[in-house]
Amino acid sequence: MKKFIYSILLAVACMTSTAFISCSNENEDAVVFPIEDELAGNYKGTIIASLLVDGSEPMPVGEEIQNITVMKAGENAVSLSIKNFSFLDGVVNIPEISLDNCVLVKNGEVYEFVGTTSVDVPELPLTGTVYAQGTFKNENLNLVLDIPDANFMGLSQHVSVTYDGTRLKGTENKEAKITKFAFNVEDAEANTIVIGTPLIDEESHNIFFYVDETLLTENPEWIKVLVPTIVYSNGATISQEGGIATNFESEQTYKVVSEDGSETTTYKVKAVRTSGGTFGLKFSFEDWEEPGLFNKNYTLLPKDVWASSADGAGLLGGVLLEREDTGVKGFAARMITFEYGEPGNKLIPKITSGSIFIGDFDMMPALSEPYDRLACTKFGLPTTQLGMLGKPITFKGSYKYVSGEKYIDGEEDPAGEHPIEGKKDECAIQAVLYEAKDSEGNDVTLTGHYINTSEYIVAMASLADGTEKDNFTSFEIPFEYRKTYDASKEYKFAIVCSSSKDGDTFKGAGGSALTVDEFEVICE
Repeated sequence: MKKFIYSILLAVACMTSTAFISCSNENEDAVVFPIEDELAGNYKGTIIASLLVDGSEPMPVGEEIQNITVMKAGENAVSLSIKNFSFLDGVVNIPEISLDNCVLVKNGEVYEFVGTTSVDVPELPLTGTVYAQGTFKNENLNLVLDIPDANFMGLSQHVSVTYDGTRLKGTENKEAKITKFAFNVEDAEANTIVIGTPLIDEESHNIFFYVDETLLTENPEWIKVLVPTIVYSNGATISQEGGIATNFESEQTYKVVSEDGSETTTYKVKAVRTSGGTFGLKFSFEDWEEPGLFNKNYTLLPKDVWASSADGAGLLGGVLLEREDTGVKGFAARMITFEYGEPGNKLIPKITSGSIFIGDFDMMPALSEPYDRLACTKFGLPTTQLGMLGKPITFKGSYKYVSGEKYIDGEEDPAGEHPIEGKKDECAIQAVLYEAKDSEGNDVTLTGHYINTSEYIVAMASLADGTEKDNFTSFEIPFEYRKTYDASKEYKFAIVCSSSKDGDTFKGAGGSALTVDEFEVICE
């Protein structure tokens, strides 16, 4: 239902293809309208989209800080422009929506206008009538866009968009930054679990801080009631203020909008658990998104860190990634090798290894010539984005593994008719540190082609024993360095787990299952 509602909002936003074609035509020539002095200019306010259901309260489904520009269109008319109109944290971003030549009607101290247009977006498809109604009063603009008969794919919906903004003076600050993010012990006892000062990376807009794993084990609820102190640009607005108890068990998002509304910066803030004073990474696999209507796979969170082969093969009905409810502690991640029910082809391999990895999965390289499926997996993220400081020394964690029954070479035997007798599948778990820039300063991202062989790899920690394990088995692997670590350089880091270690060559056994939990990277 949520995805459907979002689709409706997207359709509403997309009505820029059918701009407002008419406003009130009442003649108010006898009235002097102070358009340039009191009405024209930039307005900053809040825009809220809601779904209206008969007999129920409006259901808000999108809220953003938004600027609207008002321009003089005549002695008694104005035009309005909404630029970079966005919903869903920027997922929907529309360059411009216009309300043109709207005739004003004076009613006491209020200047009113109305408009009507039809919406027809055949690509969705969406049709409907849009009724616009607005008022200016005392430097404030109120606007309502009502779509009572929005028809989306044959389903009728009633959508309403409201806006409440204040006219800017032109002297407002244009900066949108968080300049300080701290946890003062005097503000909350829970803040004692925070080690050192949080780090703000302005390039990636990530903020991370370390929490003491030992103290957190003794007081597990403290991470849910941390009280941050936040300082941000003068005059700006922020989506979450400091000074209140906040749950940092999962990543938090802070959106800062400049005082003049022209700039928006979104920060991701997360806690990095560490023990023994070491500054590394820890992943406990506790946060998940449930399977959707068209995909039976779970999604490991946060999405901007973890990716999976399930993002592609899951669309074929295969289950490649599940949340296991009985991990070493809490949940665990379970990957399953998928055997395609038909013979493999250039687009769909016979064998797809279940996987999770730090990085991004992009299906596009596999959809056209030369059907480069290995290029879909883009491994690694900047260490500054992950919150990893220092030189990786040790990779720790726990895993268990079961091999599928029939081992198939999906390249040589795309129909899967000749399983390799006696061959047992094995899993793979590894961590990779590599240089983020080449000698000319260009960005480097390793794909499935080069994750084991690239000249940019600095260090690796790979599981030696990928055979079956009935119960969770712990591992502790030292990083082996191929190059000297230089703290002044930019690096990317990836953890890659696969239920079939030769899955990059489309070999493995359908049903092979790797379960992992409690990963930690120790740095010095």
